[in-house]
Amino acid sequence: MAKQTIYNAGIYVRLSQEDMRAGESLSIENQKLILTKYVKEQGWNLIDIYVDDGYSGTNFDRPGVQRLLDDAKNGVINLIICKDLSRFGRNYIQVGQYTDYIFPTYNIRFIALNDNVDTANKDSSALDMMPIVNLFNEWHSASTSKKIKAVIEANAKAGKYRVCMPPYGYVKSDTENKLPIPDEPAASVVRRIFELRAKGISPRHICDILNDEHILPPSDYAAEHNRTTTTRSSSHLWCGSQIRKILHNPTYLGHLVQLRSTTVSYKNHKKINKSEEDMVIIKNTHEPLVSQELWDKVLEMEASVSQGKKTKTGITDPLSGLMFCQDCGNKMRLMYNNTTNGSKKVPRIYTRHNYNCGAYNRFGKRFCNSHYIKRKDMNAVILADIKMRSRLVIEDEEAARAYFMAQKEQYNAEQYEADTKHLNAANKRLAELAKLIPSIYEDKVIGKIPEDVCVSLLEKYQTEQKALTEEVEQIEEKLSAAKQDQQDVDEYIYRLKKYADVPEITREMALELIEYITVDEYAADRPRDIHIYYKLLDKPLPNKTRLEVETPIRR
Repeated sequence: MAKQTIYNAGIYVRLSQEDMRAGESLSIENQKLILTKYVKEQGWNLIDIYVDDGYSGTNFDRPGVQRLLDDAKNGVINLIICKDLSRFGRNYIQVGQYTDYIFPTYNIRFIALNDNVDTANKDSSALDMMPIVNLFNEWHSASTSKKIKAVIEANAKAGKYRVCMPPYGYVKSDTENKLPIPDEPAASVVRRIFELRAKGISPRHICDILNDEHILPPSDYAAEHNRTTTTRSSSHLWCGSQIRKILHNPTYLGHLVQLRSTTVSYKNHKKINKSEEDMVIIKNTHEPLVSQELWDKVLEMEASVSQGKKTKTGITDPLSGLMFCQDCGNKMRLMYNNTTNGSKKVPRIYTRHNYNCGAYNRFGKRFCNSHYIKRKDMNAVILADIKMRSRLVIEDEEAARAYFMAQKEQYNAEQYEADTKHLNAANKRLAELAKLIPSIYEDKVIGKIPEDVCVSLLEKYQTEQKALTEEVEQIEEKLSAAKQDQQDVDEYIYRLKKYADVPEITREMALELIEYITVDEYAADRPRDIHIYYKLLDKPLPNKTRLEVETPIRR
């Protein structure tokens, strides 16, 4: 390093959230005082003081240190001075890169005052020890990070609610654990959002409703009530991501869900979401804003293949997004019918009155054939099938239940009863074997039976025990699935009864009953092949946007 006659110094000071607990000795002002005095005593020029207050030293993505390094590389300063190496950074690899390679390249002198590190003094033993000091500083950061995480986790498991701001609709109480309590009128808006979504209204449409009524979004509401000083939303309007965040937050069920995210490491502070089993969940800690029934209904709507598109008049068609082309697997689209009454002066009237394959509409016969069907005809077919099923339930509910159970492709009532009897017999025999096997040992010990007979009986009983255990597990799994099927059928019958007398299909009705619908190719000389797949009876589609078909049409 070439000898410098004039030094233009830049002082760097840093204080992290953890360092604040160490007291005044590490404070920003204390560091400034010590370093400023030292620079004046040496007769150097103090160019600037670079500050990072509240930043960790484990990485160099800090505004103060970045400005310092930019000034050093641009020749504004040629001397960097800090109180000790840990103030500059606690990542021993990056600190070493700067002190050993980057600073010498730009002819920059570096001083860590309390550690006696001065890169201008090559014979200093402190320079030899610097890698070890840097390593210890990083170890200290890693150790501190583990301790803090352990305290946070312990507080979460103890039911202490430690968030800066609870979710929209709640405020923190004055109790010891600071549990959330409802905040009206925001709480009523949250309830309304869940109720609207349960009716099949899409998050985007819910945003339109709230914005039209001039209801403040969460950030603006918090600012108005002096809970935050800034509003992150530049538009000051509700958006779909805010609605979805509310709809998927279990806090509204009255459960305390904490530690939902973590960082990659103590060096990399990028946040990653945790799986549900790694979160800390304590149920029924505070007053819920929505019931479990409403929550489950909303989750069902969220899992639907249809989010629903609005027409130009702001209406979502009942079957929007639920219909698929049977041949290519694309969704059916509700098409415009343009009417002008033969006059250019009369405004064009837009009505949607037919469905067709979306791929056919975009690419024509090169991709798929026409699957044209009138909207009113489609609605009539669906409504007729639902009414037929409702009549079955009303006339003979048990017969209807048996018919729907057959659709679930599970075994019949006779087989269910036979498996139940067999399960009881198998469990009874297992209980007998559990007593027989120890008794064999006892008989051998007291000399009632010879050893070869004992070994033979044990092998026989243990083989039988293993086979019966496996058989019981299989039967229990089948019966458990059958019980779930019975619950699904009961819920399906309940929904059919609810819509037994409706004169026309509604959006809520379609989303509660229908999983999806397939429509075959249009032909004027034969009946259409339309399949209706019902919720709770038929398997849902793995892909919400496309139906998997064996041989899609290609022209």
